[in-house]
Amino acid sequence: MRDPDPRVVLGLHRSRHERRILIGALDLGVTALDTSANYLGFRSPEVLARVAGDLLPKFTLSTKVGYFPGTDRAEHSLDPVQLHAAVEQTARDLGREPDLVFLHNPEHSLAGTTVQSREVLSEACAALDAATAKGLCGAWGIATWDPTSLPPLIDASVPTPSVLMVRAGLLVGARTLDAAEALIGAWGLGAGRVWGMSPFSGSARAPVWYRVDPRIFLRDGSGYSRAQAAFRVAYRLPNVGAVAVGTDKPAHLGELVGALAAEPDERAVGEYRTLLRGRMRAQSL
Repeated sequence: MRDPDPRVVLGLHRSRHERRILIGALDLGVTALDTSANYLGFRSPEVLARVAGDLLPKFTLSTKVGYFPGTDRAEHSLDPVQLHAAVEQTARDLGREPDLVFLHNPEHSLAGTTVQSREVLSEACAALDAATAKGLCGAWGIATWDPTSLPPLIDASVPTPSVLMVRAGLLVGARTLDAAEALIGAWGLGAGRVWGMSPFSGSARAPVWYRVDPRIFLRDGSGYSRAQAAFRVAYRLPNVGAVAVGTDKPAHLGELVGALAAEPDERAVGEYRTLLRGRMRAQSL
């Protein structure tokens, strides 16, 4: 078993929640596990407790609240009462308090004026802050898929999350990267308090990864695969301390853990950011 490495988080989005991947993660030193109340058809917490309850104490466990079962599909809500109840329910289903609870994609329920949206966001964050103070979870954070609407809402009235999770990687657009970095700056979060997610923007086997060679963004990419390079560079787009990645294959997870030894070429990454911003400006003309 390898020493724990907090830079890799095993994400359970689209996962089959099999015991073998959790055991494989522990063997690789991956001791951070991320799920959500709405994963696996709103059954993720209870399935985890059933198939791997004895393993969960070995993980730092994060989950998310914000989506709720609806008549035809999941519904999103930032209602403080619903959010607080969801944290309580998740702890019951897991059989333990999660170490971290994210407010899941708050942008989905923010509309109206900036003042109205800021008030809604502030009350939702306060609900998770209260749940943390009550001991229902160890800390709270925000996970946002599209952060572009959030930076104008952040002021002293909005509680500061312990962790911010945003999309990361070579396929993240300039607007999303800029918005994520604006949030990081507004809350004064260091890289250790920022997580990346979806480093392959869907799949490491997507056609784009056969057309583009991400190894050009490493100082010496000769000993690494394209998937490893894409994963390692995701820690610099934006600058994050951990990346959540999903897989049901221990071998694939092991490959990604091995990528942590690679060194990103900061100049190449910086040039890429400049190209992204230039493309964004050209598209806005």
